[in-house]
Formats: sequence, structure tokens, C-alpha cells
Amino acid sequence: LNSAGGEVLLDQRVRLGGSHHQKLIVIRHSGRSDGDVAFIGGIDLCHSRRDDADHHGDQQRQAMAPVYGERPPWHDAQVAIQGPAVGDLEFCFRERWDDRSPLSRDPIGIMHDLLRHTHRKASTLPSMPADPLPRGTHAVQVLRTYARRRRGYPFAPHGERSVARGFRKAIRRARRLIYLEDQFLWSTEVARTFADALVECPSLHLIAVVPRFFDQAGVLTLRPNQVGREQAVQVLLDAAPDRVAIYDIENLAGVPVYVHAKVSVIDDVWASVGSDNFNRRSWSHDSEIACAVLDEERDARAPLDPGGLGDCARKFARDLRLQLWREHLGRAEGDDRDLLDPDEAVVRFRETAEALERWHLDGARGERPPGRVRPHPRIQPSRATWLWAEP
Repeated sequence: LNSAGGEVLLDQRVRLGGSHHQKLIVIRHSGRSDGDVAFIGGIDLCHSRRDDADHHGDQQRQAMAPVYGERPPWHDAQVAIQGPAVGDLEFCFRERWDDRSPLSRDPIGIMHDLLRHTHRKASTLPSMPADPLPRGTHAVQVLRTYARRRRGYPFAPHGERSVARGFRKAIRRARRLIYLEDQFLWSTEVARTFADALVECPSLHLIAVVPRFFDQAGVLTLRPNQVGREQAVQVLLDAAPDRVAIYDIENLAGVPVYVHAKVSVIDDVWASVGSDNFNRRSWSHDSEIACAVLDEERDARAPLDPGGLGDCARKFARDLRLQLWREHLGRAEGDDRDLLDPDEAVVRFRETAEALERWHLDGARGERPPGRVRPHPRIQPSRATWLWAEP
């Protein structure tokens, strides 16, 4: 990219062991803001993410667990943002670009960059244009995580926790259904936030879609991942064993799909798509960015106010959940009337998953049931494994 006239900086200004995990693209047009757009979500800028809803997969440059095959199927989510929020997202980019502190303090990394003639100084950006004009009915809130570092960020000297704070506020208002898609679901601290809401509200259900297998199968990475997830899932089940359900997905060939999406929908009112996972790193340690969306347009389909708080179902959040559920349950466009009411929707999700699971247990005989979702199996690590692998 640098040779082609672009400018790329390798930013290692993170806390020890941390990473810049934000995934953000901003496109601005000189003199015409109507085409300005930003993309935000879980999709990395690399060739190995080229998959679609059929999940035929994409070749990976870095080897994944063998169970995913030569072209691992990949499920991810991204949102396109237009209007004034594009300016907020560009400002987030500019804050990091304009940070004049060294890109890295690692002497080995610095020497590596010097030997490869890697670009290490940011040029001056053009003046930031005015925010684009409003384009729709959606209120978009930009949520971020920045670690608290000893030297600090000039734009976040004490770190930033708006991802964690935004989710905690939204989760406290949940009354009927929390729907999650996440790569990890790995932290007991994060799980307790959901568990508290489940205990507080007996009508609340939680459905999560996660990968059936972790992407790396090495002993030193696999066991801690398994233990970490088991701990988080157990916190949820202890809070509401009959109202928590964890699932994973496969493609129509029966190959597991790696879930990399970071999507949340609460009571068909509030939705979030971003780079942040449900783990401690994403809520405190790594840099993350997400967009929480509250649509001003109410959805006209019953139930009008599933949460019963007067918030009413919003079109964006409900449409997002239904689009994902139709994909996972093998439904055609518009075949979702029985997925509107949260209680009925939970039953339909479970029935579809159980039917596919029975088909597999029966040796995959006969016609394959519709859908791609299966109950996520629990793993019971040995006591010895718990002792050394516990996060």
C-alpha cells in the first residue's frame, strides 16, 4: 500500500500483551458528503474473510483447527454508517493517527521496522471536513475501549470504557430476550453482567451463538480457551438454567462455521455491532470500537413493546435479529412471523437446533432438517486441566 501511494503505520501503542483490535474503514469525498460512509464491525481487512451467508469458506493464510477444513467457513458482521456518525468515526481514526508518541517502544520491533524500511511517522492529514448531513432514523453511539496505560493516550489519558458502560446500561434494561453472536463469550466478569440481569428479571432469555470449536487447536491455547468459556457459561447457567441457550452453526455440508461476529440485540430495541468480544480484554485491555444503534422508527409488528418498558421494538434491531435468525434457521425472506414474539422465537430456535442435532446423532440418515444451528456441546476439562489452564 505504501508503494502504491497509500500510507500505513504499524501501531503498537498498547498495554503489555494487548492489541489494537478495532476494525474501521472511513471513506470521505471532497465537496460532497452524500457519499461519505464508514464500515465498522468484526471483519478484518484480509483475504481470509471473504465468505457470505452460504458459508462455503475462504482460504486462510494462518492455519486454523483442522476441523474447519481447507476453506474454513466464516460468519461475521459489519454495518455501514452514513450521516453525522461518520464524522465521529473519522475523529476516532484521527485521534490515533495524530498521536505523536512512538509507534512502538519494543527495541526488537523497532529494529525490525528499520531493517524493512517500514514507515514510522504519520504525515499531516487534511483538515477534517464537516460532518455529513443526517441520513435516516438511526441514532448511532460510538463505543470504545482503550486500556489505561502508564504513559496514556493523549485522547484517553485514563483509558476509556464506553463499550463496557454502554453494554451494562443496555443489559440492565433487558426484559425478554438478549441475543448475542460472539467469538469468545469467555469472561466470568462479563458473564456476571448478564447473569445479574437474568436473576433480576425472570422473564428474560439469553441466546448466544458461538464457534463450535476454537480456531487454534494447540494444547497451550485450546485448554485455557475451553476452561475460560466453560467458566463463563456456567455463570450464566447458574443464574437461569432454563433461560440460557448456547448454540453454534454449520454450513449445509456439515462443516462447522467459525463465528467471528460481535453482534448484540436486546429486546429488539437496542443493537450493537463492533469489534468487541464478550471477554475482559475487549472491555478493558485492547482497543475496540462498536456502534450502538437505536432506531427512532418503531416496528409495526406485534409485539409492539416486547420489553414492556415503553421503549417499543425498533425496526433496525428487530430486522437485524430476524435476518440473522432466518439465515441460521434456514428460513426464506419474510418467513419469520413466528420469530417475532420472544418466547415463541426461543422455542423455534431450540426446535430447529434439536432437530438437526437428532439427525446427526442418527447418522445423518434421511433428509437433512432445515437450518444450520446446533446446541453447543459442553466440555468438561479434567481437574488437572483446570488447575493449569484456568485464566
